[in-house]
Amino acid sequence: MMIRQGRMGLSERRVALAGAALAALTAAAPLHAPMLAVMRAIEPGQWELREVGSSAAPHLMCLISADQLIQLRHATASCTRYVVEDKPETATVNYNCQGAGSGRTTISIDTPRQFRLQTQGIAQAAPFDLDYAGKRVGACQTTSR
Repeated sequence: MMIRQGRMGLSERRVALAGAALAALTAAAPLHAPMLAVMRAIEPGQWELREVGSSAAPHLMCLISADQLIQLRHATASCTRYVVEDKPETATVNYNCQGAGSGRTTISIDTPRQFRLQTQGIAQAAPFDLDYAGKRVGACQTTSR
């Protein structure tokens, strides 16, 4: 490898400064992409997720951000996401969690207090295919100790 010695010319300094600025902007970029249009319509609060076609008790979830719904089976995993569809009434996102699996989630809004969520993929080396009806049931419950 050959190392060039001497002073940088003006154009070389500009390229170096532009590269440094780009690196700084990239480092400061948010981890998640901007919120999907459909997510803005879902109200935060306590939500009941009932699996469609199941008699099991519904799952209660305190939804702070509708973004939580995209990776239900990979909630704690760090995943990359690819937006397939982003409309005010429906969104579909594919995601890949290196070493933890992957999934595809579609959310369709009925009202700001009701939605349908379909998610499928691989988690813990096993396939999943779930269909939920979500209904807002009030404010998030706080637990006291």
